[in-house]
Amino acid sequence: MEERLISKAVISRLPVYLRYLGELKDEGVEKISSKELSDLMHVTASQIRQDLNNFGGFGQQGYGYNVSNLYNEIGRILGLDRRYNMILIGAGNLGSALSGYQSFENRGFSFKAIFDSNHKLVGDSIRNIPIMDINVMPAFLENNKIDIAVIAIPKTAAVSVVDTLVKCGIKAIWNFSHVDLDVPEDVVVENVHLSESLMRLSYNINERVKEGAE
Repeated sequence: MEERLISKAVISRLPVYLRYLGELKDEGVEKISSKELSDLMHVTASQIRQDLNNFGGFGQQGYGYNVSNLYNEIGRILGLDRRYNMILIGAGNLGSALSGYQSFENRGFSFKAIFDSNHKLVGDSIRNIPIMDINVMPAFLENNKIDIAVIAIPKTAAVSVVDTLVKCGIKAIWNFSHVDLDVPEDVVVENVHLSESLMRLSYNINERVKEGAE
């Protein structure tokens, strides 16, 4: 049976659904209609139904959605019903912030080691996660099952580090370096460009200013 291709736009909305459903679940809400969910999320009820129908729908006519069940199903679709072992490359300001973010652990993403080329940092730890010399990373990967590598280093070093990660069998990379990575097709890369996000915010502010001046 041919797999149905799900658009990136739909996939990008799934974590948003999960966040809102998690808040509803914490508030003790047991069921919700697509209209009520659309009012919360500012997405049309039709869009919500279309998105969820890509995965089976999950709703009941005249009842709506069971909040807890839908939360669990979306979590399963996103792969949050399992745990992921991660390593972090880069123990600078950004890396320190990422490794200290407790929500990752709560979602099942656990940092097992941090690697850096700065010998002043090697031997220290962040939240009990050891900082190790970047040169021992291949040996560590050989002896430990790691699912995701997080890159938080300057782009000048990122390419060679990623080459090493690929050779060591890493298949998923979360890239915070300002560089486009050339990796094999079987390696998944999620790029996070913080400066681009800030520039989009700057554009929207500028547009609001223009509207106010008219």
